[in-house]
Amino acid sequence: MNKQYKLLTCTINGKKVEKMIDVRASLTDVLRDDFRLTSVKKGCEVGECGACNVIIDGECFNSCIYLGVWAEGKEIITLEGLAGPNGELSNIQQAFIDEAAVQCGFCTPGFIMSATELLNAGKEFSDDEIRKMMSGHLCRCTGYENIFRAVKKTMLRRLGKNEEADAV
Repeated sequence: MNKQYKLLTCTINGKKVEKMIDVRASLTDVLRDDFRLTSVKKGCEVGECGACNVIIDGECFNSCIYLGVWAEGKEIITLEGLAGPNGELSNIQQAFIDEAAVQCGFCTPGFIMSATELLNAGKEFSDDEIRKMMSGHLCRCTGYENIFRAVKKTMLRRLGKNEEADAV
């Protein structure tokens, strides 16, 4: 069977790109293989573990069940796109380090992308809302509580509630 290719034009991490891609390839494979963005992890490949999460036009998606050709004209952000101009970490990335929310690190990029979507809403969520919005990820190392704390503290700090964040 011959592979069919299509030109993909989209924006990845702020940079407009064009690439011929296999029409059957998942966005995970396109990002990893064609653009070398290895923060996008291949976990379950059925949309269950969240390791492949990326932000597409402001919303988180499991890129393993999103065809690469569907990204035509879209704006995609991966973990690599969160770094500052000089490679400095974003505040949510730093919070994951500060709260020891990283162990083996395999699930971390997906969690951070979901957290970024939540944080970009610019509002305060309850503990239950945060937990629900951060669901859809599997982590075998951290027990989730450190991840929750990192997200909550970052949310409160972004909202100017530093004293509340310090109390978490």
